[in-house]
Amino acid sequence: MARVKSLFVCQDCGASHPKWAGQCDGCGAWNTLSEEQTTENTPKGLSGGKGRKINFVGLQGSEARPPRLPSGIAEFDRVCGGGLVPGSALLVGGDPGIGKSTLLLQVTAALAKSKGQTRCIYISGEEALAQLRMRAARLKLTQAPVELAAETNIADIRKTLENAGDVGLVIIDSIQTMWSPAIEAAPGTVSQVRVSGQELIHFAKANDVAVILV
Repeated sequence: MARVKSLFVCQDCGASHPKWAGQCDGCGAWNTLSEEQTTENTPKGLSGGKGRKINFVGLQGSEARPPRLPSGIAEFDRVCGGGLVPGSALLVGGDPGIGKSTLLLQVTAALAKSKGQTRCIYISGEEALAQLRMRAARLKLTQAPVELAAETNIADIRKTLENAGDVGLVIIDSIQTMWSPAIEAAPGTVSQVRVSGQELIHFAKANDVAVILV
């Protein structure tokens, strides 16, 4: 039976502590420990025998290179090595207001309008759909076949994406607003960001979808 226990997680470095302290032992920051509930699904002493054998391969292979998804925005594609790779997860970071959402909306629209009609989904946890549409109108992108949603529950998002069919690109804006019902912690905490990120990366690799996390 799964057991629930409390850990105190540093919101600066992510270090876990069994009890609260004024200073984090990992990074030295003060007053950054926050209590979070975690579930122990595997009883102690049993984890060592579980799992499956993995196979190793060499640097050379007969598989063809995966086709990249060029957006047509030269500098963005250059930073991505020539375009987005299906099954990859890319983190886009920057100061608030620097233009991350604007850039990614342009990238999403460009890919959605490109030859081959890549199905592109933009999920916002910070802005309402009306705000996204106003930005699209300002950028003259309203005719692009981009699919929008405003959601923060990572379980609902993954379930929807897995049933969406042939998706090429998913934008999550932003990862700090996402939360998983699997753990008892507030959105934006280190634990929630970690779990939500892992869920989305697993989805990307399992379904050959390019995922961009803001």
